[in-house]
Amino acid sequence: MKYLSYARGEQEPTWGVLVDGVVHDLGPTGLALAPTLKAAIADGVVPVADGAWAGAPTASEDDITFLPVIGDPGKVICIGVNYVSHQNETGRTGQTVPTVFTRFADTQMGHLAPAVKPSVTHYYDYEGEVALVIGKDAYKVSEADAFDFVAGYGIYNDFTARDWQRATTQWIPGKNFPDSGAFGPYFVPAADIDDLDSMKLETRVNGEVRQSATLADLYFSIPQLLAHVTAFTRLNAGDVVVTGTPGGVGFFMEPQGLLDEGDVVEVEVTNLGILRNTVVDEK
Repeated sequence: MKYLSYARGEQEPTWGVLVDGVVHDLGPTGLALAPTLKAAIADGVVPVADGAWAGAPTASEDDITFLPVIGDPGKVICIGVNYVSHQNETGRTGQTVPTVFTRFADTQMGHLAPAVKPSVTHYYDYEGEVALVIGKDAYKVSEADAFDFVAGYGIYNDFTARDWQRATTQWIPGKNFPDSGAFGPYFVPAADIDDLDSMKLETRVNGEVRQSATLADLYFSIPQLLAHVTAFTRLNAGDVVVTGTPGGVGFFMEPQGLLDEGDVVEVEVTNLGILRNTVVDEK
């Protein structure tokens, strides 16, 4: 099943489930099973039982505004250079521990929302990634138990101002401009994923394939990431871990393939859908 956070017209934000192409409202403007998708995950409401959406108000995806899958995570933990192909193109090879940085929750936007290119950058780039959502409080998790703490997955595009990222050894400024963290369109429960390693991630800019890899190509696996991250910080239900991007980012292409206003960036992942955002200049 695919779950989503969204708004409809002037109504308050809600969440629901996509069934046969129809969105069923399970949130505050519908069946009120939980106030948000984050709360539904934390309370064990999701995944819902078959037919639990009966009687819920419905809508077409064409009539809603997609919101970030998890709009208010307590933490968004991002992992840098976590595919060998990206390590090779950046020259950051031989890592012994994951590269970790943070993204602020209020920088996120949803599927189809504009990706706002900051006026202060000339080097705006894409990073297609898979994000996982934590299902229960996690601290000092072992690799063997790591998947017990994963509620499910979604697609992320970590739009990046490369000049701000590379100005110092600390990446946070380049990763936290408003409307630069695309998260969506759906949340898919872990139980619905049969073979995580075979899932293919592909990023396209105006239809041109730029990135292509499977999750088997992750340098640090999801269990390794969760063991490392929870060794130094507590993760709570609804927190997000963004697992890294493959090689093929625009900054390292020859010639560079950086983003300008009007560019359409799509990130497609097997079983998770297609996340699409169009670049606009900051006004």
